[in-house]
Amino acid sequence: MADSPPIEYPFPGLPAPGSATEVAPGVHWLRMPLPFELDHINLWLLEDEGGWTLVDTGLGSAATRALWEQVFDRVLGARPLHRIVVTHYHPDHAGNAAWLGKRFGAGLWMTRAEFLTAHAVLHGVASFSAEASAALFRANGLGDQDTAQLLARGDLYRKLVPEFPAEHRRLLHGASIRIGGRDWQVIIGYGHAPEHASLHCRELGVVISGDMLLPKISTNVAVRPIDPGGNPLGLFLESIRHYRELGEDVLVLPSHGVPFRGAQARVAALEAHHATRLDALQAACRRAPQSAADALEVLFRRRLESNQIFFAMGESIAHLHFLHHAGRLRRATGSDGVIRYAAA
Repeated sequence: MADSPPIEYPFPGLPAPGSATEVAPGVHWLRMPLPFELDHINLWLLEDEGGWTLVDTGLGSAATRALWEQVFDRVLGARPLHRIVVTHYHPDHAGNAAWLGKRFGAGLWMTRAEFLTAHAVLHGVASFSAEASAALFRANGLGDQDTAQLLARGDLYRKLVPEFPAEHRRLLHGASIRIGGRDWQVIIGYGHAPEHASLHCRELGVVISGDMLLPKISTNVAVRPIDPGGNPLGLFLESIRHYRELGEDVLVLPSHGVPFRGAQARVAALEAHHATRLDALQAACRRAPQSAADALEVLFRRRLESNQIFFAMGESIAHLHFLHHAGRLRRATGSDGVIRYAAA
């Protein structure tokens, strides 16, 4: 098989704060700040009949809403938001869905699993709580100090998603949405979130990939307390194969980073990245049984800050589960109650 074309970045500049850059006919790129190490999110405004469709909303924060006020004047003009599409429930994507929806009377379009998960996290039910995460991580070897710091974080989701709509229009895999006279097909992906929705417009040669395909960083794929025995990495690697089918020239609009071409090369790079990490983890488990906390040094090879432990532990468990589900590792719970993995 011939090598995939290299990744290309056709837009050298970034949209100015409160402004938008047109990246394809009728498709406009907004960039909003995040107060994290990953310091931005990309949002997408699609010209629609008499108004706009928005894909993702940014955090429900004062800083983001101040920029939205500028966007209302500079970009939207007299054409209102008719529809809000949220790719998945994470706060940087869903935080302003209710606020924007109320302002414009715009309906929410979202997959059912993501809609229900947003409400579950917002209300701390169905194992979506700091206590449930702490119990999962403790069972996978996280020490008392790090567990206490996790509990001290409290309910971050409600701070970043102050409210969420009570109803939605359900998105299904393969369905088409008519936006601005063009069809956008829904692509459902798994592993990063329960039922993440991407949108592909064949006519424009554009895919809004959300968090499923990012140009330079690897998407967070983590085991969560609601499904403590799950295999999200297996689901993720299966899901990203969809992007190979979209053509070499498709313009990928990711939630983080910048627009790029070269989806096939990026999928191949992600597959190679995870294969390397999995091989290293399996080798470590041959040397001595590893808990997920032990495996952090193998997978990340750097000191993690306390706010990174939550994501890293979920990823570590996900990689161990992948190997266990593949029959490459066996799992046992020790007398201390910690789950460890060894060579099969």
